[in-house]
Parts: sequence; C-alpha cells; structure tokens
Amino acid sequence: MRTYAIGDIHGHLDKLQDLHTLIADDRAATSDFDAPVVHVGDLVDRGANSAGVIDYLRSGVEAGQNWVVLKGNHDRMFAGFLGDQHYHDPRLRSDLSWLHPKLGGAATLASYGVANAADRPVAHVWADAIEAVPLAHRTFLAGLPVMYRRGEAVFVHAGIRPGIALDHQVEDDLVWIRDAFLTDRRDFGPLIVHGHTVVDQATHYGNRLNIDSGAAYGGPMTAVVIEGRDVWELGVAGRRRLAPLIV
Repeated sequence: MRTYAIGDIHGHLDKLQDLHTLIADDRAATSDFDAPVVHVGDLVDRGANSAGVIDYLRSGVEAGQNWVVLKGNHDRMFAGFLGDQHYHDPRLRSDLSWLHPKLGGAATLASYGVANAADRPVAHVWADAIEAVPLAHRTFLAGLPVMYRRGEAVFVHAGIRPGIALDHQVEDDLVWIRDAFLTDRRDFGPLIVHGHTVVDQATHYGNRLNIDSGAAYGGPMTAVVIEGRDVWELGVAGRRRLAPLIV
C-alpha cells in the first residue's frame, strides 16, 4: 500500500508545486496513479503565498485529485481569527497572538492583499480580512481533518499523545504536541507521520517519521513515499531510502 506525504508548507506554493511534480514522476515510474498524497498541515503563515497554497489545494481536491489535506496549528489559528477577531488558540502562549511576527499571520493576510496587519488595530485588520479572504477558502480551512489513517501509517500534523488510543486523541494534541510525543521511544502501533517540529531533513525514528524540514524558515520542503513502514524521500534524482534510526 503506497502513500505519498508532504511536510509543512507555510505559504510556499512554488516548493509545493515542485514536490507534486516529483510525486508525478514517481507515479509514472511505478505506474501507480491512485495512491493518495497527504499534506500534514501548516498550509499558511511565514511564506509569501498562503492564499495561493490554499487555492491550489482546494482546487485540486474539488477537481478530484486524491489529496488529503490535514489541519495544522497555523491553519487553526488562521481559521480562528477569521471567525473571531479576539480568538486566541488555547495552546498558544498568552503573550503571543496569531498576528505576532513570530507566528507569521501578517504574511498570510498580505497574500490576500491585507497590508500591515501586524501594525494596525486588530478590529480594522479583521474587517479587511473578512472582506479579502474568499468564503471558499474559509470553508476549506474549516473542513480540514486532523488525522488520516492508511495501511500501517497514521498521518497527523504534530503527533499523538502517547498512551491514548487513536480514537481518543484530541485536536489540541494532534496539532500542537511536542515533547511528550517526540521523546517517547515506544512503539505506537502504526508509524506516525508528522511535521510541526523542524528537523534538518526528514527523519525516520522507527515509531514516527518527521517530514518538517523547515520550509517556514527558508529550508526545503519534503515529500516522501511510504510503502508499509518503508520510507523513501523523493528528490530530482528519484527515491532515497530513509532507514529507521538505531538508538
């Protein structure tokens, strides 16, 4: 059972499209045109074209592409702001807001034509955002799932809460968790494929696979192909096997 996955995007439409080209090449090489492509979330923030990313993915899904698009914490913050100008994500530090430069919300709004979002009164920014962001984009964001299961892999944005059954996981953990998940070496059952926490390159830890290679901060974006629990990273030269780390 083959599945493709793409790590955190953060508004980089050009890199996303390049990875879809690599996936198309791998499909042709394997004659498998049915395997889904899972995007593990964080479509928006920090990069220059979050609006383009959402439109590209939304349009592809509507056109019948076998794409799964998961919700990341940044996507949740964007949707939350659009729903309520006073929204503050319950897992975000109290001294930060989505419009803080560390989060990158202003860059997302700029891609919709809303300028200087970090430097103006929130009420004015929110009013401009409601007018600028198409309803189709808001509906797409609101409908993003937080987990996808296929074969021997489970795909989420951030990770899972160890010791909790998959059916009882909560969204706060699936889109935000870090240390409790990242430091746990136990077998989770399925291979957990995630992003959210930046690594230098896609890394297979045996019980989990991290594919956030730092596109948000100028790094590359990663695409992998998973067959059972075997993983290969896709590049211009084809596949590169990612063997599980031995610890």
